Amino acid sequence: MFAGNYKISYLVFITLTVFGLWSCSKDKNENYKEIPDVYISFFIQPDGIDFIPPNGWKTYDYEGFRGVLIYRIDQFTFNAYEMACPHDAEKECAKVEVDASGILLVDSCCMSTYNILDGMPIGGPSTLPLKQYFTEYDGVRLHVYNTP
Repeated sequence: MFAGNYKISYLVFITLTVFGLWSCSKDKNENYKEIPDVYISFFIQPDGIDFIPPNGWKTYDYEGFRGVLIYRIDQFTFNAYEMACPHDAEKECAKVEVDASGILLVDSCCMSTYNILDGMPIGGPSTLPLKQYFTEYDGVRLHVYNTP
C-alpha cells in the first residue's frame, strides 16, 4: 500500500517539475524593448506660464524619449511619466495619451491603458508601469529630471 502511494507521489513530483521547467523556458517580457535612457532635466512654472491645475496634466513633446507627461495630483505633488509605452517602445506609434476621462493614459498602438495617478498598467498587453521621472517642486518651479 505504501509502495503505491510512493509511486504516485514520485510521478506527481516528476510531472510538476517538468511542467515547471517548461513554463520557465520562455521569458514573459521578451516582447519588451527597454526605453532608451535619455538625459532629462528641465524646469517649468506650474502656477505661472506653464499653468497646470490640481488634477490636471500637460505634455512636453520634446523632452524624454517620446515626450513627458506631467500630472499634478495636488498643490505640491507632481508625477512625470515618459510617454513611450513600455510594451512596444521601439514602435513610433507607441505613445500614451490622456483619454477623454482624464484619468487613463492609453497607447493607441497596443491598446495598453495606465492609471494617471501612478503609471501602473490596468489593461491591454503591457505588464510594466510607465517610466517615471523625478520631480522636485519648490513652490515656484518644478524640476523634472532622471538623474538624482
